[in-house]
Amino acid sequence: MSLEISGTIKKIMDEVSGEGKFGKWIKQDFVIETKGQYPKKICFSAWGDKADAVKKLSEGETVTVSFNPESREYNERWYTDLRAWKISKGGSSEQISKDVPPEFTEDDIPPLEEEDEIPF
Repeated sequence: MSLEISGTIKKIMDEVSGEGKFGKWIKQDFVIETKGQYPKKICFSAWGDKADAVKKLSEGETVTVSFNPESREYNERWYTDLRAWKISKGGSSEQISKDVPPEFTEDDIPPLEEEDEIPF
């Protein structure tokens, strides 16, 4: 399952790295805030070469993040990870998510036209 969401970068956390069974790993977490009537803050994790892409971003930038959600159990508790696999800067390259319909305002509704007496 792949999802996509747009927002403004609020915080870029410090890079975390370590040594695992398959060699060295790098992880970079970052938080975006969505737009709309009820903005949400969402934390994403970027692994490996995607962590390098996060280093090129700065707080306040608008981005679109494509990600996969994944949950795992540890000691009878569940933890959810949102793994970013594509990060696009906003502006002209910003894409609207196909999974979430755009929000409409009253300005998007055209005014009512007066009805003519002629049915055609």
